[in-house]
Amino acid sequence: MFTGIVAELGEIVDVSEREHDARITVRGPTVTTDARFGDSIAVNGVCLTVTEIDGSEFTVDVVYETLRRSSLRAISVGDRVNLETATAVGDRLGGHIMQGHVDGTATVEPGADDGLHWFRLPPELTRYVVEKGSVAIDGASLTIAALRGDRIGVALIPTTLELTTLGVRAPGEHVNIEVDVIAKYVEKLTSPYVTRVTADNGENKEVP
Repeated sequence: MFTGIVAELGEIVDVSEREHDARITVRGPTVTTDARFGDSIAVNGVCLTVTEIDGSEFTVDVVYETLRRSSLRAISVGDRVNLETATAVGDRLGGHIMQGHVDGTATVEPGADDGLHWFRLPPELTRYVVEKGSVAIDGASLTIAALRGDRIGVALIPTTLELTTLGVRAPGEHVNIEVDVIAKYVEKLTSPYVTRVTADNGENKEVP
């Protein structure tokens, strides 16, 4: 489990593409301080298992499903990535509960005059986000300040912009999104008890 408090900006030093997966080596002096074989490290919000450690560098294998769902499919040597080690029991929960299981990617939107940073979500993920709710973007725990259709707006403080990849993302680029897992469980548990009907105005709605 993770909390979305990025430990450091790492750097991709090697990418080896294979038939059904990829092997990535990352430089991260902070997260490798006490890392061991088999540990979990989130790379841009994706939970990956350490397979090798060499000084300040660690290597992970990325399976096809992860490449398909995340921005890691386009990762290149020299790219900067957000890194976070798994949360230990008893640590402060500085962000929100995250699994490192990315749901998909969002597109960085052009800047607006409202002081927020905007991202366009895949349509299938919009039902899991609410204003003032939590979302993980590239592994950083953030609060949704505004919601407009399939677009979410977040307020990023200077420290977040300086210490994470969000400070260098340009419009049109893709970022990893993990929605609140609690919302997905609520949907799953309540769906057998909800019936979808058509209102008089033709709009679909759900009623008990």
